[in-house]
Amino acid sequence: MTLDYLIIGAGPAGLQLAALLEADGKRDYLVLEGSDAPGAFFATYPRHRQLISINKPHTGTDDPELNLRLDWNSLLSDDPALRFTSYTERYFPDADVMVQYLADFAAKTGAKVRYNTRVTNVAKRDDVFVVTAGDDSWQARAVIVATGVSRTVEPDIPGFELAEGYDVFSTDPRDYLDQKVLILGKGNSAFETADSLMETTTLIHLAGPSSVRMAWRTHYVGHLRAVNNNFLDTYQLKSANAILDGTVKSIERDGDGLKVTFSFSRVNEVIKELHYDRVLACTGFRFDASIFDDSCRPELVIRDRFPAQTEAWESINVPGLFFAGTLSQERDFKKSTSGFIHGFRYAVRALHKILERRYAQSAWPAEKLDATPEALTDAIIARVNRTSALWQQFAVLADVVTVAGSDARYHEEVPVDYFAQTGLFTADHDYEHAFVVTLEYGPEHDQVDPFDITVSRVAQDVPGQAHDAAYLHPVVRYHREGSVVATHHLAENLENQWDRPAVHVEPLADFLARCLAGSEG
Repeated sequence: MTLDYLIIGAGPAGLQLAALLEADGKRDYLVLEGSDAPGAFFATYPRHRQLISINKPHTGTDDPELNLRLDWNSLLSDDPALRFTSYTERYFPDADVMVQYLADFAAKTGAKVRYNTRVTNVAKRDDVFVVTAGDDSWQARAVIVATGVSRTVEPDIPGFELAEGYDVFSTDPRDYLDQKVLILGKGNSAFETADSLMETTTLIHLAGPSSVRMAWRTHYVGHLRAVNNNFLDTYQLKSANAILDGTVKSIERDGDGLKVTFSFSRVNEVIKELHYDRVLACTGFRFDASIFDDSCRPELVIRDRFPAQTEAWESINVPGLFFAGTLSQERDFKKSTSGFIHGFRYAVRALHKILERRYAQSAWPAEKLDATPEALTDAIIARVNRTSALWQQFAVLADVVTVAGSDARYHEEVPVDYFAQTGLFTADHDYEHAFVVTLEYGPEHDQVDPFDITVSRVAQDVPGQAHDAAYLHPVVRYHREGSVVATHHLAENLENQWDRPAVHVEPLADFLARCLAGSEG
């Protein structure tokens, strides 16, 4: 038997896709998981057990769609019992809660998962994949890899083997009593580790070639989060600790400790020898491509950390090989939220539709509307005021409104790049106009300090300045004949309610009317 879809990995992304396929009930699929339970990654990581994905049960609304804007851990389901917010009230939950949640999600959705089945080889014979795990094998038309980034990054540093990896070092602060510690890395795992050791060590240095980037400035939640930044205080207030900007040239044994040769980037590349008791490596993770043989080995990018992907999250060199979950962030690396549950849950839902369009010739689901500026405006305003998908996957997912004569159709949660490449044409809907609706930050939103009151900013609810807005706001792009010919920005609003008649609604309706009349672009 040849499966329609075979999913590798029963983490959040694999379970999300399985739940969608199970609810749809149209395709033969199977999930293969190497561990004895779903979400095995979260049984170990983060090492200090506090998630940095927010959980907010008390939102002031009972609208489930709006609530997902402040719930970064739930997977998508029609079952209200499968909301992560019902498991804990902790704003930054314990990782063990995620392990339990994923086990419940797998059981209650009926996801078809085979556990204790570690994939050892993936091959492709003509148009069919052959996936092997031990003595067993399966065939599938399409393979979706949802294994995450499972291998730690090992920089090319002589003596790096003397460093203790994030996956194995002790998390007991007493094991570092009165020691000098160097932590390689400047991400959340490095700062999380430093924060846990500050009370017992004599000093801690964090080192890396790149500058520390704050999530509150870049709006990329993988950059340093405030919950992990206590270490910055100890550095800037001269409390024994420091951040070193530069590169480690080598690590060597030196008596009972370690000698680290370090090149400082800020002082004309001055090289110094520094001495520590321990070196801890928090250098990140990368994709493990070792299971693929030469018939379907995916090309890797971003220093070999991720598989290269098309706008459909498909391998650029292996047709039929798709990627879901944190692996999909290759498409918006360090720009949006595809590397995190609150982002990729929607990307997986879009991938499900892409797979159905590819292999079952199904049209993208759409609601029919009257093709009047007023009807289109009402539909767009209603969606941007509620949608969590566009809110979380800013500039990545879009709602697309297509118009052919008097026939208008509203398509939700279409990947922006996928629409630009393939369109949404169907046999009965050869549209002339298309409006792509996104939520986006301004183009230079990460270049200014959001807390600096001396920096000039766009005023709230001012339509004439909407195109200069730095904060999240709706953007509507008019496509005709495959090109963007006009763009309309809706003014910023503190409550994220873009429904004021003179400020939001009327300018949008006027823009749509001009486009439909052919006077825009």
